[in-house]
Amino acid sequence: MKLIPLFCLFTFTISAHIVFSQNTSSPDPLYHICLGGQNYSSSYGTNLQALFSSFSVTVPPTGFGLGSIGEGADRINGFGLCRGDVEYHDCNTCLATATSEIHKRCPYNKGAVIWYDNCAVKYSDEKFFGKIDGTNKVYLLNVNNVSDPNAFNKKVRYLITSLSEKAVVPSMNLFATGEVALGGYSDEKLYGLVQCSRDLSSSDCKKCLDDALNELPNCCEGKRGGRVIGGSCNIRYELYPFVRLKVITYRSSVVP
Repeated sequence: MKLIPLFCLFTFTISAHIVFSQNTSSPDPLYHICLGGQNYSSSYGTNLQALFSSFSVTVPPTGFGLGSIGEGADRINGFGLCRGDVEYHDCNTCLATATSEIHKRCPYNKGAVIWYDNCAVKYSDEKFFGKIDGTNKVYLLNVNNVSDPNAFNKKVRYLITSLSEKAVVPSMNLFATGEVALGGYSDEKLYGLVQCSRDLSSSDCKKCLDDALNELPNCCEGKRGGRVIGGSCNIRYELYPFVRLKVITYRSSVVP
């Protein structure tokens, strides 16, 4: 059984600024995983670089692009995904950083996945398009606790569930953000984000997001912020705004 890495992110007052600036200047990813065998031919390496180069053209205009290059044992499959609220320039910058950095960190592997706040890159010699990746994942959390974990956890589940339903509407491109007032015990707002890689169908995206939500208790129950980031989808919630566009507001203060 593959171990899932666990991480703790300490959130301070300036956390939103750290999140916004991290991937435009820093090569340090949220996490990366090297996959597959560690020996490949020069042709495979050439195809990998060609795939990486294609991402700068195919991904930024829409935020997602995939491709397959080569034949037989030298064939490589991969995609680049930018967060749905990230603009063209920041998307392209993140992809350039991600493809350069993953090559350094997994120089001889036939597959890898790397995550940043603004983007993710995944590639493999195996055919993985259209399949939910339930193996490669990482948890990130704010180690600070909320005052009423039971009420808070219900709000988190309500918000992420609502966003997951919204994300699979065809016009949403498998991405949604939103907020909800905590109400009652707190005047704070809860902010959320969900996203799937667009090689998935809407039904598989919903399943991936539901599975990620069900894993939140493993890492983040009662915590002021948390994420489950996987090879096919990711979910995130925080008690501060962290997206660049107007979010969908769920105004009900009562969790169904």
